[in-house]
Amino acid sequence: MISSTLSVSARSLLRCIKRCPPSSRNVRHMLGVDPGRFYYDRATAADDRAVSGVSVSAHTVDLRSDTVTKPGTAMRQAMAEAEVGDDVFDEDPHVNELQKMAADIFGMEAALFIPSGTMSNLIAVMVHCRERGDEMIVGDLSHLHVYEQGGSAQLAGVHSATVTTLADGTFDLDQLDSKIRHGYPDAHYPHSRLVCVENTHNILGGRVLPLSFLRELRSLADKYGLAVHMDGARLMNAAVALGVHPSVILQPCHTVSVCLSKGLGAPVGTMLCGPKDFIQKAVRARKALGGGLRQSGILAAAGKIALTDMTSRLEEDHRNARTFAKALTQCDPPLYQVDLAAIETNIVRFRLRDPGLSPTEFCELMGAVCEGEVETLGQGVRVLMFPFVGDTVRAVWHLDISEEDTQLAIKKAKFLAQQYSIKKA
Repeated sequence: MISSTLSVSARSLLRCIKRCPPSSRNVRHMLGVDPGRFYYDRATAADDRAVSGVSVSAHTVDLRSDTVTKPGTAMRQAMAEAEVGDDVFDEDPHVNELQKMAADIFGMEAALFIPSGTMSNLIAVMVHCRERGDEMIVGDLSHLHVYEQGGSAQLAGVHSATVTTLADGTFDLDQLDSKIRHGYPDAHYPHSRLVCVENTHNILGGRVLPLSFLRELRSLADKYGLAVHMDGARLMNAAVALGVHPSVILQPCHTVSVCLSKGLGAPVGTMLCGPKDFIQKAVRARKALGGGLRQSGILAAAGKIALTDMTSRLEEDHRNARTFAKALTQCDPPLYQVDLAAIETNIVRFRLRDPGLSPTEFCELMGAVCEGEVETLGQGVRVLMFPFVGDTVRAVWHLDISEEDTQLAIKKAKFLAQQYSIKKA
């Protein structure tokens, strides 16, 4: 398991751990593949590890993503008791209620329940870009561009032009203007139809798009007849951070995709919202992509609770994330580098000050129980994180992570910094 490419200090720490057989993810990291590209890979969440041959029980703090949340008792009960019908025939009462609820909350004429956020974004692109060879403009670090397999090109025949994503998740509107195909209908050019934004911005660490940027973007889009779609997978986090109703954020947008299965805690589902004629076309696209479900009221029942009961508690996730980030900056020795001003919601991205410890090695160490850890911390603590884009580490807070879990993660990070300093010396 120990790679010859690991730093001396990291190898010393890892020798303290009786390791499991290497996973395909670990092998890829050791072969030098960019770890930021694989943050969706699985990581084991078992609680038992062995230290010096002695089995110990470890508490797991899973900060890989807010997609790992599990439905609570009330949500499970609502799912079990849900009255259902055939949604393809528009006969499922819970789906119909959820769609009306979502349209009202997001200030749109209509809404559609979609199995996943990736499918929802793809459907939006398909409906807005009506002809093969049409073009959408996206940020070069957007989830839609980086992590959705190029589905807009692969399945919809839609070309993507990119603009440079800035540190706050926005992009320069002059650059956007320059990317619009003003020469259309010249036969050499695709037809610019759509601009996509992401709020909050995943790769940039949960940054919230300023309302002023969205308004200026809409003015530019209107000037050239472009639609604006928001990938609002974590829109409710943005609304809580800004202290505004989500419909306020969406006023400059024609359509939005909002995930129910991240911080809101539902097991499945995304709401695609927009004008009635848009949603009518989206129904057809959903069917073509295999997303027409039958007795999906079981899932919609969970979605209703997600929208009505789970939004107010998101501030707890934001608070815990800020607590963790601040603690990293106060760590002695100073192993971690964090931009506190960039911690706006539930995602923390940070760097390691020592180039001898890579994000991959760090995540391996945080996810294991080291020698002396039980004696120092009073228990074994496994903190699951992902190496991320730009030689950073990403940690995400959600409803299954308590204040106590956050404090344990802080203790583990401090312990690791101290042990790494000792081994390095």
